[in-house]
Amino acid sequence: MGVFSYVVPVFIAEIAPKNLRGALTTANQLMICAGVSVAFIIGTVLTWRALALTGIIPCAILFLGLFFIPESPRWLAKTGKEKEFEAALQKLRGKDADITHEAAEIQDYIETLERLPKAGMLDLFQRRYLRSVTIGVGLMVFQQFGGINGICFYTSTIFESAGFSSSVGTIIYAILQVVVTGLNTIVIDRAGRKPLLLVSATGLVLGCLLVGVSFFLKDHELGLESVPALAVTGILLYIAAFSAGMGAVPWVVMSEIFPINIKGVGGSLATLVNWFGAWLVSYTFNFLMTWSSYGTFILYAAINALGILFMIIVVPETKGRTLEQIQAAINA
Repeated sequence: MGVFSYVVPVFIAEIAPKNLRGALTTANQLMICAGVSVAFIIGTVLTWRALALTGIIPCAILFLGLFFIPESPRWLAKTGKEKEFEAALQKLRGKDADITHEAAEIQDYIETLERLPKAGMLDLFQRRYLRSVTIGVGLMVFQQFGGINGICFYTSTIFESAGFSSSVGTIIYAILQVVVTGLNTIVIDRAGRKPLLLVSATGLVLGCLLVGVSFFLKDHELGLESVPALAVTGILLYIAAFSAGMGAVPWVVMSEIFPINIKGVGGSLATLVNWFGAWLVSYTFNFLMTWSSYGTFILYAAINALGILFMIIVVPETKGRTLEQIQAAINA
């Protein structure tokens, strides 16, 4: 899953035309959300063992489907397989499409990169690549350390702590996540990456503050009748906001910003940071809730607020530009 989480958005970005790249890369996140939501819902009626075995079905479909998809044209160009490169690009764009300009642009960029030495992990911190690495890793840090996996994995516990039905809350959560991610897939190539990130992070701050206030009121036995409504509203706002931008867009941007000669190591570093953050937030969530339930959500709100500043100052808009144009501008 660690490999898939990086390779799939990169592969989609490399095969998609620029006007559809955001939507198609976000479709990956939509499918992930759909899978999670189906697991949440059928998990209320299946035993854990039966639930685990259902995972074999999509794995089998994926394995068989891989035999029918073309290789990435950009990877074929990089490895010097010119005939296969043109055939794959033609197959992806349609047999009657004129690929001359796009193929020449890809080849020119590959030739420029081939003159650079092959990059290792330490080379990522050279000045020419530093901005790409900062953007890719920074977005993954704020995606995970804003609390998503702690909140996601302990949704039912949070609802119960706030005095709301965990099964009803979980099903609402699952459906909302899919609907909002689906809408995000439609608008990402029109609205742009940066506006979606900013709207999403703002919603995350507000959601965390609402949940924090609900637990503060509960701990101090103030306005207890409003606690469940505040907690549920905050959690659902948080999930909707995350699905609207921070869930998918960091993966979209990460798949766009690394030049092809550092795409492997750069993407691996960003993915490593993402999964490390997922583990650390999941591991520490219960300890933080024991320390202070409302303090936990205030902390997440503060991290998401810092994320807004990072996005305003550092993250570029990549909508409507080819991968070569984006990477040339960032690493100039």
